[in-house]
Amino acid sequence: MFSHRQNPADEDSFAENIFRVMAAETGVDIVSEFLSQNPHLENWVESLRGLCETNKQWHARREFVLRNIEAFPTIQPGIPSSSLDRLLSLSMVWVNHVFLGCRYPQPVMDKVNEMAEGITVTDAPERKTRDEIMGKTKRPAVSAVDADYQSKKAKPSDADVKAHAKSVGRPSASTLKSGPPPGAPAEHQPFFNRLYKAVAWKLVSAGGFGPNLEHFEILRSCVESCKASLTCVFVPLKDISDLPTGRTQKEGQVCELRCCTVYMGTGYGRDECAAKAMASKEALKVFQGQKVTVKVCRRRFRGRDVDDLVLLDEQSRSQVFPPALSHPFQEDQ
Repeated sequence: MFSHRQNPADEDSFAENIFRVMAAETGVDIVSEFLSQNPHLENWVESLRGLCETNKQWHARREFVLRNIEAFPTIQPGIPSSSLDRLLSLSMVWVNHVFLGCRYPQPVMDKVNEMAEGITVTDAPERKTRDEIMGKTKRPAVSAVDADYQSKKAKPSDADVKAHAKSVGRPSASTLKSGPPPGAPAEHQPFFNRLYKAVAWKLVSAGGFGPNLEHFEILRSCVESCKASLTCVFVPLKDISDLPTGRTQKEGQVCELRCCTVYMGTGYGRDECAAKAMASKEALKVFQGQKVTVKVCRRRFRGRDVDDLVLLDEQSRSQVFPPALSHPFQEDQ
């Protein structure tokens, strides 16, 4: 184990100073030299290598681990611990970003880039972002419920046309605004800023966002760590009136997730558990950007348009939402 700093306020660790001195000597493999001076670490650090890592990826990640191990004083070689898991997760995030072009929430990217300061990676691949490759004007994919709702809005039925014709010249109850009070987005934003950070670190510890995670448990635990709770609303698919009349699928459940009255996501499944998992997955997708924002958006609820609080990422896209299953706001009188 490295010698720990006597004064916690010191900016440079013992290991960092060693690496810095060795780096000043041209032609020296600083990691190999360091391990030769600390042979008790060599076998242990080699045991941390992934089966599919190339030599180049492993050498970079090994240096990342050795440079930052002193920042986790509870780590002991050969003994599993949550601190070791976190350091290894951060090292994988950095290597995945450098060699595979993976992106993570901005607080995580800032953290690993800071931890990797001083590491030189030769011949690292140059990668473009998805937006650069596909073009930012391309319309994003929408979920099945979103697509159904968008299709219905694009092709109004005869009944919709007649109802609109009757309403011309006089406001009806279905067109009156109802929704959250003024200033509600600003009031909720600080909470969702905290939730964004909690989700970011939770996904790092889980190895990143993916299809095989326990999405609901991840979201629930993060929300509860911020002293709040999730609200789940379930409605049988056949009871949702705003779906297209030609839809053949009628069985199953639809789940809507909210937190502090803010809409987060909708999911469909064969039962409530599956619908809740899908809604949680959709909600976690919002946290993949650099920030989240609470905004007032128009949504369809029981056959009419209403104002709703919605959690969004920073991507500009056509805002088409599935029909609301709940509307926890008092209507304007």
